[in-house]
Amino acid sequence: MTRAQIDGLLQKIESTEKVEGGSDRAKAIVNRILRDLFYTIEDLDIQPDEVWTAVNYLTQAGQNGEYGLIAAGLGLEHFLDLRMDEEEEKAGMTGGTPRTIEGPLYVAGAPKSKGFARLDDGTEVEQGEIFFMQGKVLDDNNNPIPNAIVEVWHANLKGNYSYFDQSQSDFNLRRTIETDENGNYQFRSILPSGYAVPPGGSTETLLSAIGRHGNRPSHVHFFVSAPGCRKLTTQINFEGDPYLWDDFAFATREGLVPDLTVITDAEKIKEKGLDKPFSSIDFDFTLHSEIEGIHDAEVERLRAESVA
Repeated sequence: MTRAQIDGLLQKIESTEKVEGGSDRAKAIVNRILRDLFYTIEDLDIQPDEVWTAVNYLTQAGQNGEYGLIAAGLGLEHFLDLRMDEEEEKAGMTGGTPRTIEGPLYVAGAPKSKGFARLDDGTEVEQGEIFFMQGKVLDDNNNPIPNAIVEVWHANLKGNYSYFDQSQSDFNLRRTIETDENGNYQFRSILPSGYAVPPGGSTETLLSAIGRHGNRPSHVHFFVSAPGCRKLTTQINFEGDPYLWDDFAFATREGLVPDLTVITDAEKIKEKGLDKPFSSIDFDFTLHSEIEGIHDAEVERLRAESVA
């Protein structure tokens, strides 16, 4: 079909829309996507059986609950982050802690504590490496923010997340920490493992079809928020992971790979109440002040919420 024929068909389809019905925004988005899709089908000579294979794939992906992973794996979530970066830069925001993807594995309602929290439930303490992470939450002027909220979550040694992995205790490796009067936070946990997308799942099927892997490096997720500041969605990674700069979700960014110091001093080990060496990370989060005229950094999306 020629472009003119395709445009004629699209005009026919759009002519069935009621002027007073529906959302103008939805109409514009759907019609643009449909136009680009029709052009793609024609340009690449995509056949009907290929179209229906794709429809069936999308149906299965929805049943598997993997659209969040697919969005990350195709670079869509990273693209949205970069667009927000550009919007903030044009508004005069520079510096601050880099944002990066949220991913689909956050669970609302993690237990809250003041200043310090232990994330792990102790079941992996013998096999894992204990680490502490501490620092401050700061504003644009490098002032500490008391009572800021640091939400943190990560995978266990098998690369699984509590709630989605029913073998783990409720909110294992998930906590909400309110900074103290000096803007300090600290938590203790077990260094997480990297992991891959579900074997045989929809995400792996798609990535395999385009010749890509589905591995993520070891990482820890954060939401950091405070009144009057733009909410920060970010994560840190660990030097030495083979997938550090080859993350299938494109989440690793400069400024988010802090130094991990191994503590072997007997006195410091004793101070922590431990009997073996541990690792430590110092990391400050810097939040931008909220300003009018740009998109809210609080992204509305479907998230899990525990009833525990």
